[in-house]
Amino acid sequence: MPKTAALFSLSDKTGAEKLARALHERGTVIYATGGTKTFLEEAGIPARDVGDLTGFPPLFGGRVKTLHPKVFGSILFDREDADHRAQAEKYAIPPIDVVAVNLYPFEATVAREGTTIAEAIEQIDIGGVSLLRAAAKNFASVAVLTHPSQYAEYAAAIEAGEIPIALRRKLAIAAFERTAEYDVAISHYLGAAGEVLPSDLPGALAVTLPLAKRLRYGTNPQERAAFYLDRPERLPEQLHGKALSYNNLLDLDATLRLLSRAPLGAEFGSERERFVRAAVVKHTVPCGVAQRSSVAVAVRDALDADAVSAFGGIVATDATLDRQAAEYLSNFFLEIVAAPAFDDGALDLLTKKKNLRVMRFVPSLPDELARELRLRSALGGVLAEDNDPQAPSEQWRVVSKRTPTTQEWHDLALAWDVVRHVKSNGIVIVKGGTTRGICAGQTNRVSAVEIAAHRAGSGARGAGCASDGFFPFADGLEAAGAAGCSAIIAPGGSVRDEEVIAAADRLGVALVFSTYRYFLH
Repeated sequence: MPKTAALFSLSDKTGAEKLARALHERGTVIYATGGTKTFLEEAGIPARDVGDLTGFPPLFGGRVKTLHPKVFGSILFDREDADHRAQAEKYAIPPIDVVAVNLYPFEATVAREGTTIAEAIEQIDIGGVSLLRAAAKNFASVAVLTHPSQYAEYAAAIEAGEIPIALRRKLAIAAFERTAEYDVAISHYLGAAGEVLPSDLPGALAVTLPLAKRLRYGTNPQERAAFYLDRPERLPEQLHGKALSYNNLLDLDATLRLLSRAPLGAEFGSERERFVRAAVVKHTVPCGVAQRSSVAVAVRDALDADAVSAFGGIVATDATLDRQAAEYLSNFFLEIVAAPAFDDGALDLLTKKKNLRVMRFVPSLPDELARELRLRSALGGVLAEDNDPQAPSEQWRVVSKRTPTTQEWHDLALAWDVVRHVKSNGIVIVKGGTTRGICAGQTNRVSAVEIAAHRAGSGARGAGCASDGFFPFADGLEAAGAAGCSAIIAPGGSVRDEEVIAAADRLGVALVFSTYRYFLH
């Protein structure tokens, strides 16, 4: 019976040859499953079949290879327990001190277009997950390696002659994280493929996300922070500039959501397709949004909507950013400029600014963000919400005597689309396809209207105004009317709706009620 042994079962064999050779030179006997054994032997490294340990060949098309007491006994027995050692000796169970396993590529399989559920099920690893958990449980004596990136550090420890307990503990934590991540991927896939709970949220929520990067600090310098992401391809590509910070990532998310072309559910949702949109965000709050026929004009008008607030902000557009737009952007101090593409002239100009972060994102990303489940921490738990995909379609209803003009309808549609991204109480004033005044986070709606109107100035005259919640009293609508807004959209539902409608008629304002409310907390 060997004094020390290792078990290899690898779908990704990157780096395995070097690791196995280091173990072999140390005198470790290597047991390996079929494909891994062949790979090692072709590299000139002796390896024994797992069947030599278990006395069984792979069964049921390979579904059962390592699920055997001799395999799990070799990993799990307590080296410090005399009874355990005696049983291991009696049943010829060698101590396996190293388990190198990476799981069947389930995530990669289901990510491929056209994968059937039968093909996906065959990529659900059972023995591998069990091996990782067993080795991680017994980390006091066993090192568990789940990814090629860990091999170099472990090999260095072998050469140093000692495997520190801190290293084995770290590897065990990574193994438990990997198995949790794997199980979540499977449950999510099966839920989607089988349409489990089609009109409900999951019965249990498991969130396991791999570490994408450690950040310098959080919202403030004294706070630690990191970014976790399960789909690295989603992260916009950074073409230039300083590393992204915690606040940058939050602001970038808020800006990209403003570019979504997801249907509004109202009659002017299709109008969105005709325009390029540019958005400016500061501290996750929109401060300028414009829809225009060209990217340069959209960028210019979005920045000019509130040039003071745009200082140090983030700008994103949903069209290829050209040199003319870049020339205008170069007049501002900005943290990030993001677009799905940049022409050569624009990129040359923007990269002259040493610290400006230039980001390129996949065009579908804004719509993906709009559709995903939103998570927030609260009271030590997690809140989750979706975008009401099963709810009836949103309806708009003109409740005033005057009907909005065509231009007012267009402005109301943009204001209503933007206000959902503004922290409540939120007010957005739009004129001519550009936001003129935005106010977020006020504790009363009248103040929110007054602040938005103040920012809009003369731009409020003849403008459309959106309120994310209903007007509880007529005073909020009256403030918008006094500023010059000629059309207003808000949810209905206040006990004083009739008073609000009467105020609109008295002021000659067109008032539209929506069946949806868009609070953002």
